[in-house]
Amino acid sequence: MEETSKFNILGNKKLVLGSASPRRRELIAGLGLEVRLLEPIEVDESFPARMRPEDVPVYVSQKKAHPYQALLGADDILLTADTVVINRGEVVGKPHDRREALAMLRNLSARTHHVVTGVTLSTLRRQLSFSATTEVEFAELMPEEIEYYVDTYRPYDKAGAYGIQEWIGQVGIKSIRGDFYNVMGLPLRELYEHLRRISVKHY
Repeated sequence: MEETSKFNILGNKKLVLGSASPRRRELIAGLGLEVRLLEPIEVDESFPARMRPEDVPVYVSQKKAHPYQALLGADDILLTADTVVINRGEVVGKPHDRREALAMLRNLSARTHHVVTGVTLSTLRRQLSFSATTEVEFAELMPEEIEYYVDTYRPYDKAGAYGIQEWIGQVGIKSIRGDFYNVMGLPLRELYEHLRRISVKHY
């Protein structure tokens, strides 16, 4: 089987992904970059109660980077990220069970919310963090549609209890403003630009 070639924008640097998210792994692979996967490390994802909702993803992405620092080589660029849904000024995380997932989707139905992903890029010498926001509007979701989606797709690993690339995104999303891939877990265009800049600097 012929191996797919990689598009190298990193020079001698190597991208390292500190994430258990299969979607982030797929998105990075789609950029055509070589990436080394690290074993997932459990991190406390709590945040200060008074923190602005839009600041939470960067804060958590920095917390996720911390335990990996000792594992980095001289040419490594560590990528950690966190995605949250913000609905009516409140952070919506991942549902713990079916009841929470149903409630989250009922609250998103016929409303506009924001998806914010925070990204942290770390080397042995420096750390760079940024975030991207995408506005998503759901059409009105029928109770049976919500139940079908939750029972079929079990979105317990997804912020806001939905995956935009799945059935609920195909039939339920009315409009989107911003980076589509950001809703999946990584703002690819902005990430690509930051990686390209890092590759030409002594970072």
